[in-house]
Amino acid sequence: MYEKSALANGLRLVTHKMPQRNSASVGIWLGVGGRYEGKANKGIAHVLEHLCFKGTKKYSARSIKETIEGLGGSLNGFTSEEFTCYLTKIISKHLMLALDILSDMVLEPLLANDDLKKEKSVILEEIKMYRDLPQAYVNELLDELLWPGHPLGMNLAGTLDSVSGLKQPAIADFQRQFYHPANIVVSVCGNIEHQRLLDALAKIFSKARAKTNTNFKKVNVNQDKPRSRFFQKDTQQSHLAMGFHSYRREHPDRHTIGLLHIVLGANMSSRLFSEIRDKKGLAYEIATQPRYFNDSGAFFVHAGVDNHKVFTAISAILKEIRRITKSPVAKNEFARAKEYYTGQLLMSLEDTLDHMLWMGEQETAVRKIKSADEILKEISKVTIDDLLRVAKDIFKGRSLSLAIIGPQKEKEQAEIARLLE
Repeated sequence: MYEKSALANGLRLVTHKMPQRNSASVGIWLGVGGRYEGKANKGIAHVLEHLCFKGTKKYSARSIKETIEGLGGSLNGFTSEEFTCYLTKIISKHLMLALDILSDMVLEPLLANDDLKKEKSVILEEIKMYRDLPQAYVNELLDELLWPGHPLGMNLAGTLDSVSGLKQPAIADFQRQFYHPANIVVSVCGNIEHQRLLDALAKIFSKARAKTNTNFKKVNVNQDKPRSRFFQKDTQQSHLAMGFHSYRREHPDRHTIGLLHIVLGANMSSRLFSEIRDKKGLAYEIATQPRYFNDSGAFFVHAGVDNHKVFTAISAILKEIRRITKSPVAKNEFARAKEYYTGQLLMSLEDTLDHMLWMGEQETAVRKIKSADEILKEISKVTIDDLLRVAKDIFKGRSLSLAIIGPQKEKEQAEIARLLE
């Protein structure tokens, strides 16, 4: 079962004891990410995450890595639109040392100018790399269509100009503004003791003071017709990303969206994989992906398609999407989707790291953690009629956006755009 405690300064600890595991996983979650930025400082949360690995007042960059990895552990971090997380998976007996290291990275990063200069150079190359990967860059173009002018529609890593312009004082101010205990969740899973962890955190964060959290810019969806964007590039394969506005993270129909994802494009038995790849041979890779945010969401379809079959492939994809808005899913297909959904959930929670991520995201996002049993009960209540109702609601023509990277000329681009009308 999950245990949860809070320190007087607002820091929250959530744990799940898994006594049969040799490992323990810990994540320090910050309630800040790319959507807390503006155009001028886009990418600052990601740059700060990189810098926190470059050393603290107590641990050098080398000792951070060598200590964790020298004990058989793994160390990582990530920045998303709404979260930043520093995490490690390690043998349980070394957990307290790992917790001390991660905490020091969050509380006392050096943020040295020399390190900033190097990491900016690394991140600029990362941005260029993804610009050169059409299967990645096409999703960035789609985000811009779905959330134009909003931080969610901007590259999480920033732009060449925004990252180049970041200065050490601004990064230090950002760290002070968001890296405070009232904005921190510590999530731990494995063969651990909750009270011992709470006592350790109380000591580590004894001098840290809570601050008022800063809110992000909310989404105002205002799309009344389909949108398309074409990026002409001499590629051997065309890459497309199609998106529909969908539901926020805590929407009552979230699990219905999850089941639509499974029916349409989550695995090799899904409709799009079967129709577009297996039966028609139009694509090697095709899949769907739901994305959830605090106040918004999207449903993506992405595919890599033969340059000469883009029009045909998009027509076939749209046909499948329209079909699911008109006809109920068959009972056996619906049953398979539910089994897949529940099976993937239960298997993911067997691992201490995945379970830690499950808890940490929920607590950071909505301040509560649902158990697997609660989620399974919610999934069991979803009906075939719910799938049809939600499909009709989100797969509306005016909500559709399409981005394509490939060698298509203006005439073909115009023909594809007309498909969306």
